[in-house]
Amino acid sequence: MSEHPSPAPLPESAVATSPLPADLAAALKRDSAGLIAAMVQQFDTNEVLMLGWMDDEALHRTMTTGRVTFYSRSRQEYWRKGDTSGHVQWVKSLAMDCDGDALLVRVDQVGAACHTGTRTCFDGRELAVVLGAAE
Repeated sequence: MSEHPSPAPLPESAVATSPLPADLAAALKRDSAGLIAAMVQQFDTNEVLMLGWMDDEALHRTMTTGRVTFYSRSRQEYWRKGDTSGHVQWVKSLAMDCDGDALLVRVDQVGAACHTGTRTCFDGRELAVVLGAAE
């Protein structure tokens, strides 16, 4: 059971205007801003690189161009990874999770994935935890 209410799918009128195939647009569960989380992973090492956000247009661009496009929540605009930095993400595969509320984008990352210059957005940012173990 989820601790948080599930995001709602788009209303039928919005699905009809989505650039995505109708079955995909209907299956996605977006947040209140119309966005879905997109986890980005290096295709050959399984290294988790970053988390970005996509709306239907960003997902459509990602699916049809071979390059990853995100929607910037802070700038309220689309941005294609690597256009200014040269740190391009070449799409290798794309999957939707079982609930339709997250995407996994497997890429071939050129250079750093993080805007801070680190390989991943998680490098050097480990948190202290109590380790669990299987009994």
